[in-house]
Amino acid sequence: MLATLDWIVITVFMVLFIGIALSYTRKAGKSMDNFFLGGRNLPWYIAGISMVATTFAADTPLAVTEIVADKGISGNWLWWSFLAGGMLTTFFFANLWRRSGVLTEVEFIELRYAGLPAAALRGFKALYLGVFMNLMIIAWVNVALITLLKVFFSLPEELAFQFCVLAMLVVSVYSSLSGFLGVAMSDVLQFITAMVGCILLAYFVVSSEEIGGLANLKQSIDPSVLEFFPRIGEESTGSMAKSFTIGFGTFMAYFTMQWWASWYPGAEPGGGGYVAQRMMSAKDERNAVYATLFFQVAHYCIRPWPWILVALSAMVLYPNFEDPKEGFVCAMVEYLPDGIKGLLLVSFLAAYMSTISTQLNWGASYVVNDFYKRFIKPEATQKNQVLVSRVVTLILMVLGLIVAKNINSISGVWSFLIEIGAGLGLVLILRWYWWRINAWSEIAATLTPLFAYPIARYVLEFEGLPDSPNTFFFTVGCTTLMWLAVTYLSPRQDEEHLKDFYLKVRPDGNWGPISALTNEAGKPSQLGKLAICWLAGITMVYAILFAIGKFLFLEYETAGLCTLLAIVAFFVLNTTLRRTRIMGDGSR
Repeated sequence: MLATLDWIVITVFMVLFIGIALSYTRKAGKSMDNFFLGGRNLPWYIAGISMVATTFAADTPLAVTEIVADKGISGNWLWWSFLAGGMLTTFFFANLWRRSGVLTEVEFIELRYAGLPAAALRGFKALYLGVFMNLMIIAWVNVALITLLKVFFSLPEELAFQFCVLAMLVVSVYSSLSGFLGVAMSDVLQFITAMVGCILLAYFVVSSEEIGGLANLKQSIDPSVLEFFPRIGEESTGSMAKSFTIGFGTFMAYFTMQWWASWYPGAEPGGGGYVAQRMMSAKDERNAVYATLFFQVAHYCIRPWPWILVALSAMVLYPNFEDPKEGFVCAMVEYLPDGIKGLLLVSFLAAYMSTISTQLNWGASYVVNDFYKRFIKPEATQKNQVLVSRVVTLILMVLGLIVAKNINSISGVWSFLIEIGAGLGLVLILRWYWWRINAWSEIAATLTPLFAYPIARYVLEFEGLPDSPNTFFFTVGCTTLMWLAVTYLSPRQDEEHLKDFYLKVRPDGNWGPISALTNEAGKPSQLGKLAICWLAGITMVYAILFAIGKFLFLEYETAGLCTLLAIVAFFVLNTTLRRTRIMGDGSR
C-alpha cells in the first residue's frame, strides 16, 4: 500500500512533531501557567494557528465529505453559520478574556459570580465540559482516524482501533509531558503539513483522467450540488440533486439564531474552551484579538475548499458508497503518487495529533484547576498540580477510546452538540455585558437544554437539525424563558464582588449601577464601533470564502466582485478597529 518513500516521509514528520513537543517538557513542568497557558506569552500567529489547527482534526475533512454528499456545498452552512459568533468573540471578548487573568474558562465563573452557586457551577462545568463533552469530541476524532485506517490500509475495524489506541497513547504521552506550549508549537507544523497535504490531494484528484479538471468536474455534478446557499422551501430533483433544501424556520435557526444561542466547541458564544485558552495564552490584548481574527479567516476561508473539491470528486468517482466518508480516503489511496501519499497520511495524523493533544490538555486544565485544586486539595503545590495534570491527561485518553467504540456518525455528533447547548449562548454573552446576570442564570441556561432537548426529541417527537428546527426552537425557547425567570427571581449578585470584577476586566455595556461605585463611570461606550468591526469582519470572511469558491468553479466575474467586497470590508474593519480601545494600548 505504501512505498518506502512514503514511510520515510511519515517517519521524518512524526519525529519532528514529537520532538518539537517534547523540547518544551522542562518549561511545562515549572507551573500551571506554563503547563496550561505556555507562560501567557504567545504571539498572535502562534496562538491563531494553534486555534485553527485544533479545529482541523482527522474527522473534519471526512465530516465535510459526509455533508457535501448528503446536502451539497450549501450543507456546510451547518458550520459556516457560526462565523457571526466567531467574529463576536474576536471584537467583543478576546481582549476581555486576556484581561481577566484566569487560567481557564471555568475559573472565570468565580471571578464573575460569588458564593455557593458560583462554586457549584464551576465544579459542575469542570466535569461536564472537561470530561463529558470533551470525551465526545475525542471520541468522534478517534472514529475519523479509525475510518481512515480501515479504508487506507484495508484493516478490519478491530485492528484499526488498536492502531488508534497506539496513536492516542503517543499523543497522550507527549502532551502530558510538554504541556500547552509544546502542543501550540507542534500545532504550527502540523497545520501547515495538513493543509499542504489536502491541497495536493485536491490537485491530484481533480486533475486525474477520471475527473479531467475543474471544468469537467463542474459539468459532472448536478448544479444544485454546487449552490453556495440553501434553497428555502424548495424540493431538489434529479439523481444527484443534493442542494441543502430547508424550510424558512430552519433557515432562521441557522442564520439568525444558532451562532448566538448554541454552545458548540470552537464556536462558543463569547469564546470558551480551547479558543479562550489560546486568547488567554497570548502575550497581550492586541495579540489575543489578532489571533482570534486570524482564526476566523483561516477556519472559514483557507481550510474548506480542498476538502469540498475532493468530496465532489468522490461523488463522481464513488457514487455507490454507503459511507460517503470512505470516498475521501479512497481518493487518497488511488490518486496520490508515492511520497505524496505518505505526506497526506501524515497530514491526517498531524491533524489528529493537534486536536487530541489540545483536547487532553484543555480537559485536564478544567479537571485539575477547577475541580481538584478548587474542591479536593486547595493547598496543592504547583509541582503537585502539574503531576496530577499529567495523570488526568492519560485517564482522559483511556476514557476517550472507550467512548469512541460507541459513536458512528461524525456529523451526527455535530448536530447533537448544537442542540444540547441550545439557549445557553446568550447567557455566555451577556454575563460580560449585563451586571444583572448571576450564577443562577448560567446554571439554569446550562441545565435546561439537558432536559428540554430530550423532551422535544423523544416525548414530543419533534424532528431536529439539520433538516428541521423544531427541537432547536423548543430548546432555545424553554432555556431562554427559564434563565430570564431565574435571573429576576434570584437574589442580586453581591455589589462588592461585581465592583472587583468591573475594575479588573473593565467591560462595556449595562454596568451603570456598578460603574457608579467606581471612578470608571462616564466612559464613552465603544459598542457601536465594535458592531461595525463585527459586521465588516463577517462580510470580509464570507466574501473571501465565496471568492475562492467562485474562482475554483471558473466564475471569474463573481469571484472578482467578491474580492472587491472583501477589500472594502477590510478597509472598513481596519479603519474602525484603530479607533477602538480593545487593543490594550490606550483610549481613543
